[in-house]
Amino acid sequence: MELLGPGLRVTNLERSLRFYTKTLGLREVRRGDTRSWGGGLWVQLEDPKSRQRVELNWYPRGSIFHGPFRSGDALDHLDFDLGAVPVATLERTYRRLVRGGARPTRYTAATTAGWMASAIDPNGIWIVLTRRPTAAQRRAMERVDAEEPSQVRAPRRRSTPAKT
Repeated sequence: MELLGPGLRVTNLERSLRFYTKTLGLREVRRGDTRSWGGGLWVQLEDPKSRQRVELNWYPRGSIFHGPFRSGDALDHLDFDLGAVPVATLERTYRRLVRGGARPTRYTAATTAGWMASAIDPNGIWIVLTRRPTAAQRRAMERVDAEEPSQVRAPRRRSTPAKT
């Protein structure tokens, strides 16, 4: 058995396809039509770098899956790791999401010390962007760790037994 990725219920398939392909850079892998048995339309997308997949699902009125759309039902967020990149790359990517139709949130590089940012896609699903420290940042953190001994120290052992 192989996990292919989450299925996202969307309210507008074309708008969602535009957002996930043009803004997030996913590519279409397959699509299908299950309306003949009461389903809907689906499109499977894949990230060209991680090979992770996500499926967009749209259900018309009359579908056995159609019903009121409530943002966030059974899905919290999608994580996108940018890798070991500078904070400027995180900021640029976040702005691209917002320009592409995502709604901004209060979680930006400026409010998370440059480690993550979140936006909300056109269907109300949170998109979380994360980054890892660059090689230069890792070296700087290692230097700080080496220069500043830990605040928690083991108790010193006495060389002679304590008098009672």
